[in-house]
Amino acid sequence: MDIAGSIWSFAAVVALLTLTPGLDTALILRTSLLAGRRPALGVTLGIQLGTLIWGLLTAAGLSALLAASQPAYNVLRWAGAAYLVWMGVRMVMAARSGAEGVPEQRQEEVRFRTGFSRGLVTNLLNPKVGAFYVAMLPQFIPDEAPHAAMGLLLASVHVAEGLVWSAVLIGFASLMSGFLRSPSVRRFLDRLTGVVIVGFGVRLAFTD
Repeated sequence: MDIAGSIWSFAAVVALLTLTPGLDTALILRTSLLAGRRPALGVTLGIQLGTLIWGLLTAAGLSALLAASQPAYNVLRWAGAAYLVWMGVRMVMAARSGAEGVPEQRQEEVRFRTGFSRGLVTNLLNPKVGAFYVAMLPQFIPDEAPHAAMGLLLASVHVAEGLVWSAVLIGFASLMSGFLRSPSVRRFLDRLTGVVIVGFGVRLAFTD
């Protein structure tokens, strides 16, 4: 398979992965519905930076070492699970308390930074992303291609598709924001998303 064929084949595979509802989708939709476009953009950029880092680590061979070391994988897996459960519980508790936080303008600014770090940490602490790249990326790198550069290029394709799909999600959430930002709906969405994220954390903890 030549380089162009590898890129198109990889793009088709990660398109299916991108469109499949998961943790990233839940985080982006929740942030966009409850906080607006700017904080949701922060989550999106954090997630995609994490994806790019995993691609770079895979191209450099570092994540292959992680995949080969069960103790290291377990440490990262449990750290990721603990972070997701902590984040989900905080959302549920915030929904129950009904706290509005700081004034709106300052809140949006803080939430952009918080959203970015939340997306980045969530992605980096998910060893399944690294396992996916370890399993899939080498299959799409031709023998004659420089592995580091090709790995970065393929990861960039994944990031580009993720950005496009995230923009669609944020646009949809913006259209629905008038109804979905009422206080009662906001609390329900925060509670629902928190429970879903806790579920992802528990699943990550108990899935090898």
